[in-house]
Amino acid sequence: MSRFSKEMSIISRAAWVIALLAYLCCVTLIWFGPMRHEAEEFSKWPDVGKLAFTLLIPAFLFVYVLLIGYVNADARRRKMRYVMWTLLAIFVPNAIGIILYFLLRDPLPGPCPNCGKETPGNYTFCPHCGTSLAPTCPNCGKSVGRDWVNCAYCGTRLKAGAGAPAAV
Repeated sequence: MSRFSKEMSIISRAAWVIALLAYLCCVTLIWFGPMRHEAEEFSKWPDVGKLAFTLLIPAFLFVYVLLIGYVNADARRRKMRYVMWTLLAIFVPNAIGIILYFLLRDPLPGPCPNCGKETPGNYTFCPHCGTSLAPTCPNCGKSVGRDWVNCAYCGTRLKAGAGAPAAV
């Protein structure tokens, strides 16, 4: 399963149904509204243009509703205020609320390497056992990987897998 498929699978079925219904309603309104009542203007359009206008314009609404569903599900997954972010995605015009969500969202929660309990991605220490979740170099203070042997910024020798200085 690709990453895109995994991300799409978090969108609830309700959001898919609402998006599909919105798409079908919009297609119906366009087809029986302007396409029928303003026949003079649209009669000059080629058939491909009429079909593209009728099917592609509502596709933007379909994608917009799915994005709102994604924001809701992703904010829940990240233990954020999902109601607030969903309302911002809906009511802030021009999809700015959705863009803000993607810019400001928290990192995904992950398991603590020591106790295995789920902790938010932006925590420095595990709230359950106190293990450092983001080890730092003791010399320069920058973040280091758990499996690093040397600090990439200052070259200080670290314990392998601990992110702490080695006993020399």
